[in-house]
Amino acid sequence: MAKGIEIRAAHFPGRAPIDTYGNGGFRFADMSHRGSILCLPSGIHGWDMDISKPLSPENFRRVLEEATDIEVLLVGTGTELRRLPEELKQALKARGIASDPMSTGAAVRTFNIMLAEQRAVAAALIAV
Repeated sequence: MAKGIEIRAAHFPGRAPIDTYGNGGFRFADMSHRGSILCLPSGIHGWDMDISKPLSPENFRRVLEEATDIEVLLVGTGTELRRLPEELKQALKARGIASDPMSTGAAVRTFNIMLAEQRAVAAALIAV
């Protein structure tokens, strides 16, 4: 007998371009997600992140775990550019990942282009 609604971690098991963003979420692969996302080689994951939280290595743990398949990480920091703290930049660099912070809109556009070019790109996108 069913026990009710089962809540699962948000995850799309593949790579897909981002179709749209805004209103607090994203659309991709004929799906929508409310909140921030990580676009990684393992798929698109829901990310418990917003502009009030620090850009720290702990908040980028999943990115660091998949470092072997990532050359460039685009960080969409919301509507305004936020610098990456030195501790995070060094953690990414130590794993061979080049990081580039930019507004979320710019990160979405750049991610889609690099994905189409089949580059080893990932994106950490804070919802706007």
